[in-house]
Amino acid sequence: MDKRYEKLQRCLEYVRTRTDFEPEIALVLGSGLGDYARNMEVAAEIPYSEIPGFPVSTAPGHDGRFIFGTIGGKKIVCMKGRVHYYEGYEISDVVLPTRLMRLLGAKILFLTNASGGINESFRPGDFMLVKDHISSFAPNPLIGENIDELGVRFPDMSHVYDEDLREKIRKAADELSIDLKEGIYVQLTGPSYETPAEIQMFKGLGIDAVGMSTVVEAIAGNHMGFRICCISCVCNLAAGIADHELTAEEVIEAGKDAAPRFEKLVTRSIEAF
Repeated sequence: MDKRYEKLQRCLEYVRTRTDFEPEIALVLGSGLGDYARNMEVAAEIPYSEIPGFPVSTAPGHDGRFIFGTIGGKKIVCMKGRVHYYEGYEISDVVLPTRLMRLLGAKILFLTNASGGINESFRPGDFMLVKDHISSFAPNPLIGENIDELGVRFPDMSHVYDEDLREKIRKAADELSIDLKEGIYVQLTGPSYETPAEIQMFKGLGIDAVGMSTVVEAIAGNHMGFRICCISCVCNLAAGIADHELTAEEVIEAGKDAAPRFEKLVTRSIEAF
């Protein structure tokens, strides 16, 4: 058996010793957005550090625990904090939580993140519905021998972000009078921010927002048959567009400022799924 799959199975077995909760939706909370979990009717919590071999979040603003519960009557497993490639983990460990949530029963993967705005019409605090992504600047989590138990060797990537889910998010935003942008997101490895020259290159490629997560999770989730959607919170303007140096504190604070609207949008969307 593939060692990555063995590790995944060990994590699954441990979680099942703690809870028999079977989620419908897997929700991943990005930087500064972790407090959303307080909206859940919690059935169980498991810190990542208690799961044998599980990668632990070290990034600021990422608590690092699974929360199982309900929102609007829907059964949710929530990642309160994610794992990033820049933290030094193997890419298979970065996507291990995504794969685990699929094996726990979730069929919808609802991703969120904090991003830097490249589209010059964006402002800090805007929300962007991801319509597609570019993965060329982050390692593909499917490299290596295919894990046949999870999916096919060459998965199609034509429709990663489910159009039906996106339409329901659009409708939720409209009902809440939230201005929802749409665009293309690119993941870089981080942890350094991008240079102005890199941002100009991405702008020329038609990219609207940049970050350090999400795409590898979407690839792994697509491989396993998740229906996927993603909302990105634009927490700052990217290098060369912003008129000041970029800091992690700025990203976290912007995420917190946007949190009340974000929480309403995520809840209304989940209720509609």
